[in-house]
Amino acid sequence: MQHLLDVSLFNSMIRMVAPILLAALGGAICSRVGLFNVGLEGFVLVGAFSAIVGNFYTGNVVLAVLIAVAITMLFSLIFAYISIHLQANVIVVGISFNFLALGLTAFCLRAIFHVKGAFYDKNMIGLPKWNIPFVKDIPVIGEIISGHSPLVYLAFILVFALQYFLFKSVLGFRLIAVGENPVASKSLGIKVNRMQYLAVLICGLLCGLAGAQLSLGQVTMFTEGMTAGRGFIALVATMLGQANPIGVMASSLLFGLMDAFSIRLQGFSLPTHFTQMLPYVVTLLAMLFFRRSNYLADAQKANGSSR
Repeated sequence: MQHLLDVSLFNSMIRMVAPILLAALGGAICSRVGLFNVGLEGFVLVGAFSAIVGNFYTGNVVLAVLIAVAITMLFSLIFAYISIHLQANVIVVGISFNFLALGLTAFCLRAIFHVKGAFYDKNMIGLPKWNIPFVKDIPVIGEIISGHSPLVYLAFILVFALQYFLFKSVLGFRLIAVGENPVASKSLGIKVNRMQYLAVLICGLLCGLAGAQLSLGQVTMFTEGMTAGRGFIALVATMLGQANPIGVMASSLLFGLMDAFSIRLQGFSLPTHFTQMLPYVVTLLAMLFFRRSNYLADAQKANGSSR
């Protein structure tokens, strides 16, 4: 057991939870305005590919992250236009965007880099690893917390920033009001569509960061479909956390731990097919737990009432 639950496992958990947490926070913002965004998988995949393209052509990792954020926000803006302005079914639009992102990134991989399956360049430099002064010297805690990329730390900072934004700021109250009752919000002069557009753009920003962390912070390469269901896991984390940033962080940590644990089990001669199933089995169990909650029904109801 001591070989399974050691410091490196929890260090890996912190690193692997960042893409899930960032995407789940984006999903939480959308849920708060009554949009059940199932397109998180596609958003993160677009962000991951854009980060690699930006890094390859600029040679600057900061610019690469900014390019990933910009492209993903543009992608999310199209999603917002179709689902909000054209009033299409948001779930159908989200599923369509997942398939669009999968095909678009595969096509661009061939068109830009002239390769199939994966792209790797030894000259590309990924996100740096930060060793936090003083913290890194603390036994156990320093080994877990220190040595991660800046986006990992940013993900956890954003949890508390969004918690304050949603429940302490005027704009946050307006976003929540739009999701709770769009008709009453409109009668008070709140621009419902504008608030929903803002939420989707924030979601695109967060998913762009998630994609950049995935392709530049963890591996410094891109492979087709490299999100591998993380967007859907983030969606479950959003629901399990009741679209509350603190709750989303807790549920994301659970899935991050299972992801790291599944990789650890591969070192014990267990079949890879079974170990890779672990995060998704936990996701299904979480969905069974979540079925007793009425938050999803409330979100869908709010989404329908805004049409």
